[in-house]
Amino acid sequence: MGDTILDVQGLTCPLPVLKANKALRGLPPGARLTVLATDPASVADFRAYAQETGHALVAFSEEKGGVFRFTLKKREEPA
Repeated sequence: MGDTILDVQGLTCPLPVLKANKALRGLPPGARLTVLATDPASVADFRAYAQETGHALVAFSEEKGGVFRFTLKKREEPA
């Protein structure tokens, strides 16, 4: 099973995290969600989100054009 990709480029805080949270709710435990965002605040937001929810932030990178790529792994069981 491949990663689900969520493109939230152009959206600002708090929308990238809110949309990622909604997408994760629809995925099975252990699934991965890759989020593409352009809001610089999303870097801190996704780190805090992962810590708060128990989902793992397994990868983060900044690509050309100011696009941030986050890969989240949904927690195995509810926190």
